[in-house]
Amino acid sequence: MHEETHQTTLDILVLAAHPDDAELGCAGSILKWISEGYKVGIVDFTKGELGTRGNPEIRLKEAESAKNILGLTHRENLDMPDGFFSNNEENQLKIIQVIRKFQPKLVVINAPEDRHPDHGKAAKLSIDSIFLSGLLKIQTYNNQEIQKPWRPHNYIHYIQDKLLIPNLVVDVTPYMEKKIESIKAYQSQFYNPNSKEPQTYISSQEFWENIYSRAMEMGRIIGKKYGEGFILPKPYPLHNVSDLFY
Repeated sequence: MHEETHQTTLDILVLAAHPDDAELGCAGSILKWISEGYKVGIVDFTKGELGTRGNPEIRLKEAESAKNILGLTHRENLDMPDGFFSNNEENQLKIIQVIRKFQPKLVVINAPEDRHPDHGKAAKLSIDSIFLSGLLKIQTYNNQEIQKPWRPHNYIHYIQDKLLIPNLVVDVTPYMEKKIESIKAYQSQFYNPNSKEPQTYISSQEFWENIYSRAMEMGRIIGKKYGEGFILPKPYPLHNVSDLFY
């Protein structure tokens, strides 16, 4: 088989256990990076089918709507089982194929620990897959063509429900309202006074206040109105996101 030749590459690949994880955790940063000319894509592991509200079909439509709001280059879903996916060879190979296909310089992944167990589990699965993607003897294919090994230069964690201490904060003040718009694309999940579905942890009006208060909390660290926090696995001298590409 021939090695793959023509493909769309991404500068930044965001991995997420569920549709809406990326929007909640780092949509402001995604918008900032895209405005700076970087190509950004999201790959969701599951359809969030165990969520109390909505269903897989609705979640996929909502994710597509959020993709358009954010201006993503690419979005796809790996169809892993919500709540029950494992850090195993099958799922690692799915992620390796994606990494090798898009050859991102930076991968942004779920929080290392969080209220939802899928988030920490997805983070470990992502980290292992990022490493394995660089190994020559692991063979994967894209459209029946052999993929070249590719290991991103860096990965960082976005912060989710649990308040973790960041060692990188991005100023998202100009993008905060657009971030909120991307989250509201998930109409089945968040506050909707006309919904007849059961109330959940994230469907209350107060949850919107929490989104703003978290962004203000992160922004205060860097002297800005709104921020998004990230956890880097090791210290870097950062001036902008491209410093993580090398």
